[in-house]
Amino acid sequence: MKRSLLALTLLISSFSFAQTKWDLPAAYAAGNFHTENLVQFAKDVDAASAGKLKIQVHANASLFKANEIKRAVQGGQAQIGEVLLANFSNESPLYALDGVPFLAASYDDAKKLYAASKAAMDKALAAQGMKLLYSVAWPPQGLFSKREIASVADLRGIKWRAYSPATAKIAELVGAQPVTIQAAELSQALATGVVESYMSSGSTGYDSKTYESLKYFYDTQAWLPKNAVIVNLKSFNALDATAQAALLKAAADAEARGWSVSIAKNDEYKKLLTEKGMKILKPSAKLQADLQQIGQIMLSDWLKVSGDEGKSIIAEYNKLKAKK
Repeated sequence: MKRSLLALTLLISSFSFAQTKWDLPAAYAAGNFHTENLVQFAKDVDAASAGKLKIQVHANASLFKANEIKRAVQGGQAQIGEVLLANFSNESPLYALDGVPFLAASYDDAKKLYAASKAAMDKALAAQGMKLLYSVAWPPQGLFSKREIASVADLRGIKWRAYSPATAKIAELVGAQPVTIQAAELSQALATGVVESYMSSGSTGYDSKTYESLKYFYDTQAWLPKNAVIVNLKSFNALDATAQAALLKAAADAEARGWSVSIAKNDEYKKLLTEKGMKILKPSAKLQADLQQIGQIMLSDWLKVSGDEGKSIIAEYNKLKAKK
């Protein structure tokens, strides 16, 4: 009888201290600030859950390619993952909102757009069996080019990196030749001449050593796409209350930290690119006006496909922008 009680006690004890291990696929290099933030997030979860929940970050698309991560989390192949929301506009107009140029062209406006769309985003992800944990903006997007660009006419026929439906649409509107290249493949594509121009942040430009192949960066500050850390709902609901609380607290901290780091890194990356020989230029009035016109076309198209929900989000966003 005593042995039975002892065995039962040990069994209960083992369940009490059971450890859950999650895989977190990410698309960007280990040294990228988003990935570094993920690693700190995982450490915070480990500490706050007293080791009950351990998260292994798999950087640089080593576990799943960038465009496979969302499906992997949705299907339970990975319990948690980081995705670029704008990559999935074919699934919902909500995800496309992140890639509309000049709708939110500053950190302050990007935060307001996030606040205006977050409830709808939560609902869309929940319908797909997932939950949004946190989201962090990239630095403002600029234009990298092999040659000088005075207007969008100079982009016609150029080999243009398209990494999302939004950037593919820009290529179409400017008459560029789109080539689908994800972050992990960008360095090689640049080195071999497959890509001659693209729009992204100084962060991507530095991580991919773009300065070795392209010499011009036009600081257009066109939009601030966000990376989102999403979790499979069944995996989240399977956690006990302590682990869930630890996860949510670490996520809130990671979001606040990530935005602060992104802001700080924006100027730092441009300085680093300059030191590597890249020319950081202010776009001409003509180029800026051309790109803003493209932004208006894309916003109009987005409002058509997003319907009343989209109109409501933009109305709320404009309301938040009007507040001092």
